[in-house]
Amino acid sequence: VQLVESGGGLVQPGGSLRLSCAASGFTFSTSAMSWVRHFPEKGNEWVGAIYSDGGTHYADTTKGRFTISRDNDKNMVYLQMNSLKPEDTAKYFCVNSDYVPCVKCTWGLGAQVTVSS
Repeated sequence: VQLVESGGGLVQPGGSLRLSCAASGFTFSTSAMSWVRHFPEKGNEWVGAIYSDGGTHYADTTKGRFTISRDNDKNMVYLQMNSLKPEDTAKYFCVNSDYVPCVKCTWGLGAQVTVSS
C-alpha cells in the first residue's frame, strides 16, 4: 500500500491550494479516504473523508472551505482548500480510512502547507 501526496506549498491568507494523493496497492474504489493534518504543537486533526460512494464528511474547522473529491479511474483523492488562514498551516496527510486514529491503515508522507503573507 502506498499513498503519495503532492501540491503543498506557500500560499497567502485567503488563497487556495489543491492537494493530490496518489494511491496504490489496495482496492481504492471501495475504500474511504481521509485527509488529516498535523500541527507540531497540537498533534493530528482529522480534516474530512470521502466514502466509496462519493459522499463526504468534514470537520467543523474546515467545513465550507475545504472540499474532498476522488477519481476512482486514476486512484486519486484531492483536497481543495479555499479561503486559507494562517491557522491552516500544517502538514497534510492522506489516509486510507474514514477516520483517525485507525488500525490497519496507511498514511502518506505528507505535504506541507504554509499560509503566510
